[in-house]
Amino acid sequence: MEILHFDIAAPIAAAGTRKMALVGVVASGNLEVLVERGDAPDRCAIEISTAAHGFRDLWDAVVADFVGRRAAGGLRIAINDGGARPDTVSLRLAQGVRMIEEPEA
Repeated sequence: MEILHFDIAAPIAAAGTRKMALVGVVASGNLEVLVERGDAPDRCAIEISTAAHGFRDLWDAVVADFVGRRAAGGLRIAINDGGARPDTVSLRLAQGVRMIEEPEA
């Protein structure tokens, strides 16, 4: 298992009041994303656990693109990868942020 850590500047903080969101499922070709409120409103911390070694540069590009497109400031994201493609990763990340931006249920 390879564990990757990214701490990315995110100038726009995520909206909403929900404390956490969980989307996806760890299965072949998919992934699970846990999104939680973090400490720094201008940073996005991402930890990725994956069995696919050697793809750090690709993960770096995908998460940097995600943070550049979304209001991800103040979030801590944990990804459990089951071999997902980059487009699936982007979809799950977007779903997680959209869910955390909803009001607390």
